[in-house]
Amino acid sequence: MADEQKTRLAVDIYGQTYTIVGSETSSHVRLVASMVDERMKEISARNPYLDSAKIAVLTAVNSVHDYLKMKERIEQLEEELNKLKG
Repeated sequence: MADEQKTRLAVDIYGQTYTIVGSETSSHVRLVASMVDERMKEISARNPYLDSAKIAVLTAVNSVHDYLKMKERIEQLEEELNKLKG
């Protein structure tokens, strides 16, 4: 089995620096970090009394919710496509 090339990149999310290690491109990792940072800032602006841990959890909950809704929509579209083919 071949070793995948790992990328190590420092990113800033909500005022903290994190080192992300993975097989994705640097631009992809930066985009993900930027989107997480933006979502955390949005949640913080609406809920200024929350600490950063709670903001992080709400960001994760919102992100998983969005993921599940998109996954559900993809499954619906795949079913429609299969009906059209069959």
